[in-house]
Amino acid sequence: MNVVLWILQVALAVLFLMAGLLKATQPMDKLLPKMPAMADFPVGVVRFIGIAELAGAVGLILPAATGIAPVLTPLAATGLVIIMIGAMATHARRREPSSIVVNAALLIAAAVIAWGRFGPYAL
Repeated sequence: MNVVLWILQVALAVLFLMAGLLKATQPMDKLLPKMPAMADFPVGVVRFIGIAELAGAVGLILPAATGIAPVLTPLAATGLVIIMIGAMATHARRREPSSIVVNAALLIAAAVIAWGRFGPYAL
């Protein structure tokens, strides 16, 4: 199970790193064609979400890999669960069911990491 958790951690870290970089750095006119739901938020909120996703991506890997404050890994996963709840609510409001499915899959993966790293497979 530890290997499964590491695979999930790396996969989620890569996905959230890419999404976070886009939201944190791209001008809104370049971001909106890729992520139209971001039109519902002011630029500052989009940047905040991007930075939170970047922090979550780093938190999934770095503390666990270095052994320095490894409790931050399940906390990062928990933070990503919260972000995905917000994303699902946004996509539900916009009536985008396919995006909700993707967000739900990411939420479940992050929740499994949080459960595993807080519980039986803590580092």
